[in-house]
Amino acid sequence: MMPDIELDIDELVLHGFAPGDGEHIGAAIKRELARLFAEQGLPAGLRADGAIARLDGGAFPVAPAATTAAIGAQVAQAVYGGLARSANPAEHSRS
Repeated sequence: MMPDIELDIDELVLHGFAPGDGEHIGAAIKRELARLFAEQGLPAGLRADGAIARLDGGAFPVAPAATTAAIGAQVAQAVYGGLARSANPAEHSRS
């Protein structure tokens, strides 16, 4: 059984988007993160403590005609990947 997850994002910095896009991108991020956690579960390192003060999801290209839903999904995937990397930093530094 999967534990309850509470994910608080205090600040999400998005550069180069229209001001009204933030709400739609945020909703898409929530949907995609929920899907990722449901399908892939918690990264192993988050099961013990779970507290991460800061997470850098990195940068990725966005197609000029991308919808806010597609952009939100990309952001969520970057965040989920960042959570996995922060949960096991030694594993990722050996690459």
